[in-house]
Amino acid sequence: MALQINATNPEHPALLLELPWHLPLEEWPEKYLVPLPRGISRHVVRYARAGDEVIAVKELAQRPALREYELLRDLDRIGIPAVDPLAVVTGRTDPGGEALESVLITRHLGGSMPYRSMFETTMRPATMHRLMDALAVLLVRLHLAGFAWGDCSLSNTLFRRDAGAFAAYLVDAETGDLHPELTRGQREYDLDLARVNISGELLDLEASGALHPSVDPIDFGTEICARYQGLWQELTRTSVYPAGKHHYIERRIRRLNELGFDVAEMQIEHASHGDTVTFVPKVVDAGHHQRQLLRLTGLDTEENQARRLLNDLESWMATQDDYAPGDPLGARPEVLAHRWVREVFRPTVRSVPPELRGQMDPAQIYHELLEHRWYLSERAQHDIGLETAVEDYIRKVLPKRREPLRPAEEE
Repeated sequence: MALQINATNPEHPALLLELPWHLPLEEWPEKYLVPLPRGISRHVVRYARAGDEVIAVKELAQRPALREYELLRDLDRIGIPAVDPLAVVTGRTDPGGEALESVLITRHLGGSMPYRSMFETTMRPATMHRLMDALAVLLVRLHLAGFAWGDCSLSNTLFRRDAGAFAAYLVDAETGDLHPELTRGQREYDLDLARVNISGELLDLEASGALHPSVDPIDFGTEICARYQGLWQELTRTSVYPAGKHHYIERRIRRLNELGFDVAEMQIEHASHGDTVTFVPKVVDAGHHQRQLLRLTGLDTEENQARRLLNDLESWMATQDDYAPGDPLGARPEVLAHRWVREVFRPTVRSVPPELRGQMDPAQIYHELLEHRWYLSERAQHDIGLETAVEDYIRKVLPKRREPLRPAEEE
């Protein structure tokens, strides 16, 4: 069979042809590879450069490669946080004509880390709780979309900083299945696998001395179940309210928004005796604050980053002379939001030297500057202003914890 490259972008095949597909992935020369941290995988995985992009290349049999490629494309279409599929390469042979395994190619998720790299220095329990929160949110989002993962684990997840929390991304969809809707049994099977896998991974870290001494691997593995169940219950439970108390429904929707989810459709039923109203959120989409910030400013961020930036945007808008909510003569929110991006957000981020930013994206930099401003203002007992906070952050904070740039960000 001749070499075939199935790609999502017509420009990718030409770039990918430059890579040594006639060699097993383990034998690729260093000049093609990018030294990024990798998690544990049942397959050989390497990071390589294709043009201006850093890609992850995973070697596996043709059928599972094609299947995972299509599943990742499906997840992308329904807006699930997962690695971005770029191509599948089949028909590989070595110089002697012997068949080589196919490869799945995904885009490297900038600023992300596998969990083992995050444990190179002992991670505090509070940070581990945030990792469990992020993984629980990802699993709930998958299940709401009808995706049964089949192998939820820390190893199959990448984590990115999202304001003071983390955002979790699915890496391995090889064992997954997409359905119109999952049964309770399918969800509980996924959850039980997650509990066992996470406990096993933490026991492995404990054996290597990389786990905080106060962390119990079994308890932390069980924690994912409690966090998942609490979030699932909040998102899907049926609420019964007294008739006429419509603000109760609004309060429930606001609570879902605070969790980062939108109610796209709802079912409201009045009791025959007229005393109660039953409210059921029918379709729940994640990314409430992301979509709101994107609509207002064009900034595409993680959910918690978006929430923090929206708060700062609203505070700034309130100081503008032409801000008049409800007044048709006042400036529209979209106009003020773009002014905030132009006059506040971008100049602030650009004031941080690129060589000190490490892997932080602009939204994360701005969030940390806001955090530093709050800290200094609390200490001074008055608002010290963003400009002063930026100067202090650059001079005192960044040099102490500077991370070297990863090869993917050194351009």
